[in-house]
Amino acid sequence: MKYVNTHEAKTQLSKLIAAVRDGEEVVICQAGKPVARLAPYEPARKKPRLGAGKDKVILHPGWDSPETDAEIEAMFDVLKEPDDS
Repeated sequence: MKYVNTHEAKTQLSKLIAAVRDGEEVVICQAGKPVARLAPYEPARKKPRLGAGKDKVILHPGWDSPETDAEIEAMFDVLKEPDDS
């Protein structure tokens, strides 16, 4: 981490930006106390929008029928628990 005073930051801004691009963090001080930090820019992440998948998944009638469940069980070789009767 590199510490510079405000005067040096003003006169050497291009060099400081290059240092930040190279992965170095730069702290700008005023009267010997840190007041700002130069760091690489990270764009804000987009929040997922609720309902974005609406109308993209279509469930046809019978999608949850017992026959469909049996097909899925057969595909994955699901073992059924024995009945208590």
